[in-house]
Amino acid sequence: MKIAVIGAKGLPPKQGGIEHYCAEMYPRMTAQGHTVDLFARCSYTQSSWLVHDNFQGVRVISLPGLPMKGVDAFLTSALSAIAAGKKYDIIHFHALGPSLFTGLAKITTTAKVVVTCQGLDWQRAKWGSFSTRLIHMGEKAAVRFADGIIVVSDALKSYFLQTYGRETVYIPNAPARYGESDPNFTYGKQLGLDWGRYILFLGRIVPEKRPDLLIEAFSSLKPKGWKLVVAGGVSDTKSFTARLLEKIASNPNIIFAGELRGVRLWEIVRGAGLFVLPSDLEGLPLAMLEAMHEGIPVLASNIPPHQQLISGGRGMLFEAGNLHSCTRSLDWAIHHPTQIAAMAENAQRHVQLHYGWDRITSETLKLYTTLLNSPELVVNSPESMVKSQ
Repeated sequence: MKIAVIGAKGLPPKQGGIEHYCAEMYPRMTAQGHTVDLFARCSYTQSSWLVHDNFQGVRVISLPGLPMKGVDAFLTSALSAIAAGKKYDIIHFHALGPSLFTGLAKITTTAKVVVTCQGLDWQRAKWGSFSTRLIHMGEKAAVRFADGIIVVSDALKSYFLQTYGRETVYIPNAPARYGESDPNFTYGKQLGLDWGRYILFLGRIVPEKRPDLLIEAFSSLKPKGWKLVVAGGVSDTKSFTARLLEKIASNPNIIFAGELRGVRLWEIVRGAGLFVLPSDLEGLPLAMLEAMHEGIPVLASNIPPHQQLISGGRGMLFEAGNLHSCTRSLDWAIHHPTQIAAMAENAQRHVQLHYGWDRITSETLKLYTTLLNSPELVVNSPESMVKSQ
């Protein structure tokens, strides 16, 4: 198959769940003999326009954009939909914003169009009202024009069915592969950390992930011998990050580590005594899956994607947005190490059994094949097909 990918910033991945998703899945497809072209933003790849780079067999084609919040993604996605032309079997859009141009792809090509929804991006606080409306329009365009829609959580599957009556394909995310990290915990010691005696927040520093709630809970609790590490990149939220940094500047037990990659990331995740994700909004968080895969105990807000991952004795949940609930749960987890260790073991087994990139790649290719073999039908799941409306 010849596959075009639209919506990822580029490869290799720097930050962002979509980029890591593409870095795991598409090289697996090329290894099976398929051709994959990923249309990227030159602002991300730092390459000139239309330059072709290779990432583990995936051809990365850099397209022009504008260095403006929100505009870059929409412009590059529109150009990608046009550039895809008629030479692909599958055009796969990632995220709802880029999906605004699924209709354009249907006009300019005979390829089957697939959309993966990692989350309801129009709900994210970083977007202004105009961008929010455009992303919401992208969601409606995906429902209307996509031949197949992939969602990464049960909650998203229910959303599309209840809102639009649209069946979707559930194919979850999976954790990224971690390599060897420093057994001496050198970087962690440089940050003033003790192995197993710190709480980790890992994710983009954006309002909907609620690092502010965790910081407030930790500051009020003041757990003896524990520190809090806040790690993640800034994503169009510099003012929010500045307020957080100002809040933690006087607390030596709260460390802002910035964006971590590679061996430093692996070391800090593996050394954590507790991983906490207090988000109000998620698709299916890769950072949480990675922590679970590494056997780190997890505490998270009780939004549906988190419930899917850690309910049933695989972690602890607290009421989303509730400071008292977060503080109380944090205190319990710190003082019940045996119980949370047992939860972490359950979570690790669960992830190993149900969330793997080989399986995700196989299920995605199965959808592609079903679409290509059913030219008169819109496919809503690999097993069931309905007449196009």
